[in-house]
Amino acid sequence: MSQPPYYPPPPPYGAPYGPGPYPYPTPQPTNGMAIASLICAFVFAPLGIVFGHISLSQIKKSGEEGRGLAIAGLVISYLVTVLSILVLVAGIVFFSWMARELERTGGAGIPGRTTTAGPGSDQLPPFNPPAALGANCQYPATATPADKPVKPPQPGKASTTPVTVDATIVTNAGPIVVHLDNAKAPCTVNSFESLVKQNYFDNTPCHRLTDSRSLSVLQCGDPTGNGTGGPGYRFANEYPTNQFRPFDPALKQAVTYPRGTLAMANAGPDTNGSQFFIVYRDSKLPPTYTAFGQVDKTGFGVIEDIAAIGIAGSADDGKPAKPVTIKSIRLN
Repeated sequence: MSQPPYYPPPPPYGAPYGPGPYPYPTPQPTNGMAIASLICAFVFAPLGIVFGHISLSQIKKSGEEGRGLAIAGLVISYLVTVLSILVLVAGIVFFSWMARELERTGGAGIPGRTTTAGPGSDQLPPFNPPAALGANCQYPATATPADKPVKPPQPGKASTTPVTVDATIVTNAGPIVVHLDNAKAPCTVNSFESLVKQNYFDNTPCHRLTDSRSLSVLQCGDPTGNGTGGPGYRFANEYPTNQFRPFDPALKQAVTYPRGTLAMANAGPDTNGSQFFIVYRDSKLPPTYTAFGQVDKTGFGVIEDIAAIGIAGSADDGKPAKPVTIKSIRLN
């Protein structure tokens, strides 16, 4: 009796047919440049772009893993690079604008040209004391340090009495007595008195003289003499700015600052420091310059003599033709 033919049992389900064993293929390593591209995307994006393209080229030739990492690194690197360029361009535009503004105003100061007064806005407004006048004077530090050693005034309440405080500005052209308007601008007068007591203004120049049909002022109070100096702190505007609502369009309309007005120069809203100007002929300015005093009539002759000598280079705005120096300021 013959034996029945032998048939080997079928391989288990899922096993490969044919002779075995069948090892799994060895996985390819991840491309190092792909990893570097993704890391550099957050550290230095341009290098991430370079590494990403190199990685894709290597992966195409070697079959390594990491294509997804390389693409992610490229996308992020390009996005970061584009955003960085946009920020750089915006920064250049902003600083160019700031440079033009500083050149136009002489740093902290007043505009070289003013807007035309609107209907009914040709005079400073009547003074209506704000409810919180002088209640909380603040003198926060500025980004730039003081150009002459000085301490900021004590913050907090500033008294509105006495109504006026007298001081004498002694210049090389003669003395100028001023009456500081403490009742209208207590925070400003408090700062001015503090600077005077610390001899901050002693031996500093009056760096700017303006003589035009609409603007006639002598500007002082900057130890550097270049129009950008200050005491290392700033404070808010007072009269006449505080007679208007914030963002009131009338704040952009010029009004008349009368002859003899003593006012603060600034580089924008609430950037008062140490620079001030004396109006020697009725002048047109937006009501955004704190008027904190008046020149005594005995001082008009000194200022008019300075103006009569003229401006360097025969311009209508610049340094006085004959240097003007504040020898000292003393409270009377």
